[in-house]
Amino acid sequence: QVQLVESGGGLVETGGSLRLSCAASGRTFSGYRMGWFRQAPGKEREFVSAINWSDGATNYADSVKGRFTISRAYSKNTVFLQMNNLKSEDTALYYCAADRWPSSNWHIPSGYDYWGQGTQVTVSS
Repeated sequence: QVQLVESGGGLVETGGSLRLSCAASGRTFSGYRMGWFRQAPGKEREFVSAINWSDGATNYADSVKGRFTISRAYSKNTVFLQMNNLKSEDTALYYCAADRWPSSNWHIPSGYDYWGQGTQVTVSS
């Protein structure tokens, strides 16, 4: 049973930083793609970033390029999202997701097979 547990969310002022963590368990994740999505109230879930577990290739939404960095730690089975220069529009519930069969469609939520419960990020202006 795959489990994804997010942590690291919180309240931060505009321009501040947070680091989200996603602890993955239940199997080895070689060959998987691990992603971060977010959903603000009244909006659809949107892609933030993703990383291929095996080769480390990454992808970012245009809105976070240059501010967010995704990484993974093999030994801890954990994926991180370092978020810098946070803006009020980054306020959302952030979800970790895992895709068993990565394709060229990095951005589509339905392509991911497992999801965490989410961690709230609130950026105050």
